[in-house]
This record gives sequence, C-alpha cells and structure tokens, in this order.
Amino acid sequence: MSDKKDIAASSIWSELFQFGVYKRSQGRIIRQLTFFALLAIVAIGCWKLSAYINRDPAVTLGVPAVLLAIGVWLSFRAVNMPRFADFLIAVEAEMNKVSWPSKGELVRSSIVVIVVIMFLVAVLFIYDIIWRKLFEFIGIVG
Repeated sequence: MSDKKDIAASSIWSELFQFGVYKRSQGRIIRQLTFFALLAIVAIGCWKLSAYINRDPAVTLGVPAVLLAIGVWLSFRAVNMPRFADFLIAVEAEMNKVSWPSKGELVRSSIVVIVVIMFLVAVLFIYDIIWRKLFEFIGIVG
C-alpha cells in the first residue's frame, strides 16, 4: 500500500518540475481560462499579503513577489498535470456539445425567471404580513 503512495507522490513531484505542455493542442481554451483563474486567485492573495505586511519594502514586496512566482508556476503545472488536463479537455469537449440558446430565447427565458421571482417575493411578503398579524393578535410578538 505504501508503494502506491510513494509512486503517486513521486509522480506529483516529477510533474511539478517538467517544462512541457501536456496534449498541447487539446483543451487549450479551458486550460488557459483555468490557468488565469488560478493566477487571479494567487495574485489577489499576494496583493492582500503585501498590504498586510508592514515591514521594509524588500520584505513587503519581495515575499509576495516570490509567492506570486511560485503560484504562477504551480498554476501552470496544475493545468498540465495529465489527470487534471484530461479532465479539462473532457470539459471543453462537453461544452462544445451544448446547444446554446439564441439571444431572443435567452431574453424571454430571463424575463420569465425575473417575473416568477418577483411573484414569489410578493407571495412571501404577503405570507410574512399575515403571520406577523396573526402572531400580534395571539400575543406572541409585541
């Protein structure tokens, strides 16, 4: 059992230090979007960290810069790990199969959803008034 864990751990470490791109031409768009989403999360975290550290400028800018560089590399390697990359490739393939609605259908559907939500808001507001009046009549709420 520990041999499987050792092999899995060593394969993860070997993946982190490769420079190639796994299946370069497949799932390119979704992998780029995932990379930039991970990069945005890391960049925001580094920015918040630099605002939190109040020391000399070398530490205030240096530590977040190093962490940003590590985050960029880990994000790049994450979207190129075979299991995750295959998942992203499959996601992009499935998204290409989706039949997207036309603009008119999207507008009509959005109007229906907004009207139904407003109707439910009105119904819940009326229920709230009725229950409040009932509880005030009974004497539970003063």
